[in-house]
Amino acid sequence: MSSSEDLFSVRGRRVLVTGGSGGIGLMLARGFAAAGAEVIVSSRDAEACEAAAAEIGGVAVPADVGTDAGVATLVEAVGDRWGGLEVLINNAGVAWGAPLDEYPVEAFDKQWRVNVRGAFALTQGLLAPLRASAREGALARVINIGSVDGMRVPFFDNFGYSATKAAVHMLTRHLAEALATDGITVNAIASGPFRSKMMRSVLDDERTGPEILARIPLGRLGASADVAGLAIFLASPAASWLTGAVIPLDGGLSLRS
Repeated sequence: MSSSEDLFSVRGRRVLVTGGSGGIGLMLARGFAAAGAEVIVSSRDAEACEAAAAEIGGVAVPADVGTDAGVATLVEAVGDRWGGLEVLINNAGVAWGAPLDEYPVEAFDKQWRVNVRGAFALTQGLLAPLRASAREGALARVINIGSVDGMRVPFFDNFGYSATKAAVHMLTRHLAEALATDGITVNAIASGPFRSKMMRSVLDDERTGPEILARIPLGRLGASADVAGLAIFLASPAASWLTGAVIPLDGGLSLRS
């Protein structure tokens, strides 16, 4: 390979993608596999997890990161298969929308367990394999999937989602500072609207769909290449001096109030 290809290469890197059986997670899994990485796909849906892994030639490990048992399953799987881990992508997430007067407090608990606690617990549980990879000479990477809804007040009543994604962004910065001396970088992608299961209902709505699209300066929804390209950059040698960043990936949506 030429030096420019080496700079952006993730070939042979060991990557774990949570929530990888659909939406942005599957986009990421496909992108890394196509770029030559070894990929473990995880999600709560065992059947969808197996299908996604089969499609990309990866390994399926069904697990719910919102539970201690799910985190333990993933930590054990990484240790048994690889011992080391170069890239952890904390993508698993849940959302909940309802008017303020009707918003269930229990929804906060579920979103906290998966979106924030799960990302923290899995990162903590995988510190040994991440550190092992860093000691081998390659910077290890943690990439958290946040949201533009955690950067500004959202258009919709998703109070728990926006609050937990803002927490993911701060957790990213805090972990980046704590892990810098270990050679582990931690960055977040604050994603905007992608066509996914989570966004399908609002994007297909004849009122809200056009409204969302009209607010995006670049005039389109996110595509697979957009999120895979940014994540691959963050996992590559090109991003070796970047840590603690929360990068909006939203076609300019967050530029507008």
